[in-house]
Amino acid sequence: MRVLIQLRPSPDLVAAVADPGRNPTTADVADGLPGVELDAGFSPVAVPRPVPAAGGDPLSLNQPLDFSLAADDASVLVRGTISDDELATRVTMLTTLRPDVVGVFADPVIQSNLTCGGDPPVGDWHDVERLLNAAGLNAEGLDGSGVALAVLDTGINAAHVARQLGRGVTLDAERSWNPSGVEGRPGEFEVDHGTMCAFDTLIGAPQASLIDIPVLLSTRPGGSALDGLLSDAVAAFAHLRTVLDAQPAESRALVVSNSWGSFSPEWDFPVGHPGNYSDNAAHPFNLIVASLDRAGADVLFAAGNCGRECKDGRCAYPSRPIAGANSHPRALSIGGVDVGGERVGYSSQGPGRLTARKPDVCAYTHFSGSKAFGDGEPDSGTSAACPVAAGLVAAIRTRWPSGKLSPAQLRALLRRTAEDRSEVGFDYDYGYGILDTTGIIAALQRRAKSVA
Repeated sequence: MRVLIQLRPSPDLVAAVADPGRNPTTADVADGLPGVELDAGFSPVAVPRPVPAAGGDPLSLNQPLDFSLAADDASVLVRGTISDDELATRVTMLTTLRPDVVGVFADPVIQSNLTCGGDPPVGDWHDVERLLNAAGLNAEGLDGSGVALAVLDTGINAAHVARQLGRGVTLDAERSWNPSGVEGRPGEFEVDHGTMCAFDTLIGAPQASLIDIPVLLSTRPGGSALDGLLSDAVAAFAHLRTVLDAQPAESRALVVSNSWGSFSPEWDFPVGHPGNYSDNAAHPFNLIVASLDRAGADVLFAAGNCGRECKDGRCAYPSRPIAGANSHPRALSIGGVDVGGERVGYSSQGPGRLTARKPDVCAYTHFSGSKAFGDGEPDSGTSAACPVAAGLVAAIRTRWPSGKLSPAQLRALLRRTAEDRSEVGFDYDYGYGILDTTGIIAALQRRAKSVA
């Protein structure tokens, strides 16, 4: 089984891992873990320590938290493999006999949220542009200018996106990042799922600066072009923390679009095991998601394509398929509707595993747009809905950076203004409803007047 091992080496080594200007290796921090085949190609990642407010419960994650990367607080993650036959024994030995081992966690396969349906597109991207009230956004100066928008997927083909949009695309190659072992230049990957996601973000935020992170181009044996390992996402989020920290605190604007998730418990520890990912807020990746939110980033995840009516064939959770970070309380979980406002049958329903009230909101999908999969093929799945929503968030951030409107406040605003489509208030099909740009603009105008 592939695992992430959380270590607490010497403070000097922790500081070296946390410093983006230094490059310590796995051997530097974790040489000689018995029964573990360490991945020397994976660069160690610093994990911030959750720090509750004064008087808070030091063992609870269900409270306001800060996150510390100080050398005496942070820990370090490395990646490796433990034989399935020895898994239970080795994990017990590592966590009880090695004082430097904090924990051993699942490193599950993560896969893109495409679609299980063969239905033709419903409308096109211009319908989505109209429904997002692009004209109203533009009138408010909300077009994504100066906003960093990270697409974590299979990589972007910027030339294809520009051709389909009929306009230029801003790609931030300097702040883009490849996982270990992944070759390719930012914006020059094969046209695929990541290109679709990039196109869909720019419907609402045409001037946003795309950060290309091909996290799904795994080099693991047997991996396809549309799946990777959670450890690569851990490293990607650590990189994004350096991107965010480099921005002035008062004008921070980073939106992170994730159209992928874990479909099956096969690659995970069982629920209740301390190394579990799907239901465990203390898994290092879930902690890193929370820390990025706290630092000022907007994190969005697709809810997944495990809806009752049209379940993706890979869905293996018997219930509650919105798992792990896709159900994170500090991330937006995005369900899917067509341009007629009807939930698409594959959009996963709640309750979520980390937080029951998931999905948060719905955005548009199953429309003709990027042509990433050929003429006549829709941009589909919650894979398309998530970047559509991410684009709207990036548009808002043009004039409302996290210093003016925190990620938590923005999530609350999106939920409060959403167009209710089912039961009054929240429901597990639509969340709080469909994103309503007109309502969002009105709420922002009121907020601007109140703080003037």
